[in-house]
Amino acid sequence: MHVQMLKLRILNMIAPSYFLGVSITTMILQSFVFIPTIFADDFRRPWSYYGCHFIFFLYISANVLGNYFLILWYPSESLQSTSSLDGSELLQPGSHFCKLCSKVILRRDHHCFFTANCIGNRNMRYFLMFGWYTSIVCLYSLVVGVAYLSVEYHLSFENPLTFLTLLPLSFFHFFFSMIPSFQLFLVLMLYIWLGIGLTCAGFCCQQILLVARGRTWYHLKKGMPAVRCTPWGVNLQDVFGKRWLLGLFFPIPTVPVDPKDK
Repeated sequence: MHVQMLKLRILNMIAPSYFLGVSITTMILQSFVFIPTIFADDFRRPWSYYGCHFIFFLYISANVLGNYFLILWYPSESLQSTSSLDGSELLQPGSHFCKLCSKVILRRDHHCFFTANCIGNRNMRYFLMFGWYTSIVCLYSLVVGVAYLSVEYHLSFENPLTFLTLLPLSFFHFFFSMIPSFQLFLVLMLYIWLGIGLTCAGFCCQQILLVARGRTWYHLKKGMPAVRCTPWGVNLQDVFGKRWLLGLFFPIPTVPVDPKDK
């Protein structure tokens, strides 16, 4: 048990560093390598493809980082005091004790290692938007990265099998000094973006379904009944709050819905 907790605590420290490292690397590649190279001819034209792509990338990146820090700024611990350290006695329905956070989490869904925080009632909307925009950034970076490799290294992706064999062939060519290390690094980043993008998109869709049903991942994993049996519209409203449409496009704090307005 102690060894497992030690592994989880180490992962709780490494995962945020991994996320920030990939984010910084992605921003550098997009801002100073991919977009300027692909749209070099439109660099000096106002409202050019270069400017539109650069502004779009900054916008989706700001949503990722904005919602990420909102998750940290609005933790979901219970306002009431914690119970026993084993979490057997909880003071609020739907609350559960997290050993990593050492807190009782209100309507706890799961512990997110990439934010080193528990996801619950107060920060679920930020987590959903964080996952959604992360998937957009990764898949957008994948498409632009493929375009850069096509332009700069004359790689053809017309064959659907090209992407499946790209990584092993790149390692083979690298070990025999047939391609530069930077090209191998870019190929690795393509697979990282693909993996993160698809994972975040799938997990985000699953979380929205759970929220609409009034359930959490914790209850689903434990085979427990739903905390609430209210209509899906009410469940979504509780998470997204007022001005939910604005929150879909900008990382702003959630405005809670007054129970009288339901």
